[in-house]
Amino acid sequence: MPELAHWDSFYVIVASAAGALIGLQFVVMTLIAEKPPKSFEAASAAFATPTIVHFSASLLISALMRAPWPALIYPALLWALIGLGGLGYIVTVGRQMKRQTAYAPGLEDWLFHVALPVVSYALLVGAALAVRTIAGGALFAVAAGALLLLFIGIHNAWDAVAYHVFVNIHKSHAANDERRENE
Repeated sequence: MPELAHWDSFYVIVASAAGALIGLQFVVMTLIAEKPPKSFEAASAAFATPTIVHFSASLLISALMRAPWPALIYPALLWALIGLGGLGYIVTVGRQMKRQTAYAPGLEDWLFHVALPVVSYALLVGAALAVRTIAGGALFAVAAGALLLLFIGIHNAWDAVAYHVFVNIHKSHAANDERRENE
């Protein structure tokens, strides 16, 4: 289909990045698992799992855009499903962020874990709705949604690693030092 031919390289790059970052996230989670912080399970559902979901959505969108569709309406239906599913998932993430007690989310957390993902998934739904009238614009909206999900995942993965390294490991070392002093 000629509309998608110009997007091949873009989606190869996005898919490669998303796939590689999913693998790196698993490595990070393995390293964190050695000394999980208190309330790690609830915080993980609110902060770590969405990162994998966003990377996976970006990878899925990229794979769908590389398929040889006979018409744009077919991937558009899938964009809508991914977008609606993602919007529903973000509602769950917001609830989990409020309920967990391991970390008090700030404005940046709400922006990168709720607001920006809503924009990404809404772009997919909007693209699906607009594909018949403005196909070129719809393709740019899908690209923007996929790329935004990738950048959100990168930010959130970095935030999680930085928090673990600079906050939790520091707390762990301080507790060990205090224990040694008391012995």
